[in-house]
Amino acid sequence: MNIHRNPLCGMNFEYYSEDPYVAGTIAAAMTGGVQSNYGCGTTIKHFACNNQEDNRMGSDSIVSERTIRELYLKGFEIAVKESQPLSIMTSYNLIDGVHAANNHDLCTDVARNEWGFKGMIMTDWTTTERDDSCTAFGCMRAGNDLVMPGCFGDHDNMKKELAEGTLKLEDLKACIARPVSVIWKSNQYEESK
Repeated sequence: MNIHRNPLCGMNFEYYSEDPYVAGTIAAAMTGGVQSNYGCGTTIKHFACNNQEDNRMGSDSIVSERTIRELYLKGFEIAVKESQPLSIMTSYNLIDGVHAANNHDLCTDVARNEWGFKGMIMTDWTTTERDDSCTAFGCMRAGNDLVMPGCFGDHDNMKKELAEGTLKLEDLKACIARPVSVIWKSNQYEESK
């Protein structure tokens, strides 16, 4: 879903276009096609502003509100509003100083509240293991439901923050409910014939 902006970006093969409208329209059509098959779903990624490979876990994308809305989020918005994918994966980078996976504005305010996203949001793999700029409890507070792959340090971090009250139980419960909802939409609990 990201924009082709840097020819050295190692993920360009996954991205559709340098044009956010084209990328969003293709992603919406692909998602609609995949999800027309019972029990199947898509994950759109990397949410958001991820278009470089060098230092991708430590880079900070400094972007204006207009730029992020018109370029970096537009494709995601189109895909969510037109096809409601089952999940979104956040990116490794920071956006204006806040890690994408810990970004409440991105995960909750924009994706869920503005666009009406109903699925689950997950981190990219080992996002929380680099440094303290991204934590498991930060993900939960932001509305990022699933920390992948779920390391012991993440469990310890959430238990500690729950005990200290910096992570609210209702936030954690919401982050549990959304993946369960996605699981029930899958075909994994159907009786085989």
